Amino acid sequence: MTQLLCLDSGPLGLLTHPQRSYEVIAIAEWLSDRLRRGSRVVVPAIVYYEVKRELLRAQKAFSVARLDALAAAIPGRYLPPSDVALRLAAELWAKCRREGQPTADAKALDIDVIIAAQILSSEADISEVVNATSNPKHLSKFITARHWKEIS
Repeated sequence: MTQLLCLDSGPLGLLTHPQRSYEVIAIAEWLSDRLRRGSRVVVPAIVYYEVKRELLRAQKAFSVARLDALAAAIPGRYLPPSDVALRLAAELWAKCRREGQPTADAKALDIDVIIAAQILSSEADISEVVNATSNPKHLSKFITARHWKEIS
């Protein structure tokens, strides 16, 4: 059974960071270890967008290049949105609102439901998928989400 790690914006942002802080080194080592152990890694398009827009705004060309290289490192790593995923995201968003448990402000795009919908509508075995994040609260309503440091 191959673990599928879906990177969220917190971990992905750290992986693109040029400064070698303790946390940046730790996540790079964590990712290397996960890959050595056979985990597959995907970068949902909406997460790529979220990270890249901020890097472009801040004019961080080196980090943009790292992001692009990571997303394109192997075929299938970049997970484009599908019509099925976007339709499911709308349903998840509406369901949470009806139940009084929104995952974002009413006017926000709510990237968490889009990430969850991409995973839920993919061909991946959901029991093997873990969303690697720095804030699992909202995503864990839909899919398995853990702080990246807790994934081994």
